[in-house]
Amino acid sequence: MIAVIVLLAIILLVVFWAVGAYNRLVSLRNQFRNAFSQIDVQLKRRHDLIPNLVETAKGYMKHERDTLEAVIAARNQAAAANVKAVADPGNAAAVQQMAAAEGALSSTLGKMFALSEAYPDLKANQNMMQLTEELSSTENRIAFSRQAYNDGVMQYNTSLEQFPGSMIANLFAFKSAELLQATESPEERKAVKVSF
Repeated sequence: MIAVIVLLAIILLVVFWAVGAYNRLVSLRNQFRNAFSQIDVQLKRRHDLIPNLVETAKGYMKHERDTLEAVIAARNQAAAANVKAVADPGNAAAVQQMAAAEGALSSTLGKMFALSEAYPDLKANQNMMQLTEELSSTENRIAFSRQAYNDGVMQYNTSLEQFPGSMIANLFAFKSAELLQATESPEERKAVKVSF
């Protein structure tokens, strides 16, 4: 009789441990998904600002039509990639595709801003200055949201890899999540050469 009670107590302890480990993984997964949704909110704001920015610049940058069209095309690609990633933030390929599309958008925006330096009237335009400030603020919010997302993903992935969480993760098919990495090309990572 005592052996049966001890066996039942051990089984109950294992069940409670497994339920606790499973619930911890679910909680961590939901935390990183919530952090991703915060990135989505900021990216949507960014995507909404860009057409207004391009429309404002269009009147001044008549000879830069290709650049303005490239910005809109990059914005549309980034928005489409974002929709796929939002559908499943745990899908590493979708997150990587979104990060690459956002990197391409940042690059084309950078080219547009560099070209806008040649148009003093555009730089002085009140609407352009306001949109540029809003975009800059949004970029900062995106950076903070990405940091929170990466922190959540790191905590989740660590729990998946550590024992005993790894046993529960394998048993219930939890998959590791993808960190958002910098999307700069190797050329962009080179040191800037300054000469006077």
